Amino acid sequence: MTPGALQRVIRRAAQRSTTIERCGMCAGPVGPKHRHVWDEQDAELICACTPCSLLFEREAAGGSRYELVPTRGTRLAGLSADELGVPVGLAFFVKQRDGRVLGHYPSPLGTTESEIDAGAWRVVEARSPALAELRPRVEALLVWTGTPRGGDHQWVVPVDDCFRLVALIRQHWTGMSGGSAVWREIRQFFDDLGRRHGRQTGND
Repeated sequence: MTPGALQRVIRRAAQRSTTIERCGMCAGPVGPKHRHVWDEQDAELICACTPCSLLFEREAAGGSRYELVPTRGTRLAGLSADELGVPVGLAFFVKQRDGRVLGHYPSPLGTTESEIDAGAWRVVEARSPALAELRPRVEALLVWTGTPRGGDHQWVVPVDDCFRLVALIRQHWTGMSGGSAVWREIRQFFDDLGRRHGRQTGND
């Protein structure tokens, strides 16, 4: 995903509460819990109403320009972000269709992006069946580690969850360290992942 495409997704998420969102396929209105579709040609996520979501759910994954973002989430255990050369405790990783993996590091200005060493990713992936099955572009490894504020969170999540997190950080960040409000919102975000996706561990 290009930085410009990522910023468009983040901007839409930040505006969600004040605008009426419409399906990017048919222009019909969408509800607050609508699905998203990855547009491979324009390299961005677009909103999808229920009928359009059902249409793309029947399509083979990765078989066309559009791919429906899945809803599954799996909590992992035993992975170390340090092995991937991650400079911060909060990051998400998206596999590309050419096999590369890009790390995204949320900040109050959006995200910083870098390519992850292929050998380091293979080592971590070999210990986790859930990572080996990570779907390019539409799923992500999301980690929050190395901080007393967050404990140790490692998840495979739909990629739109990551963009919602980035929008949340941009909305609530204050001062140099973020302020208490943003860390409270981040904790709430990960608590919500647990409620929605259960406590299943994906490293068996």
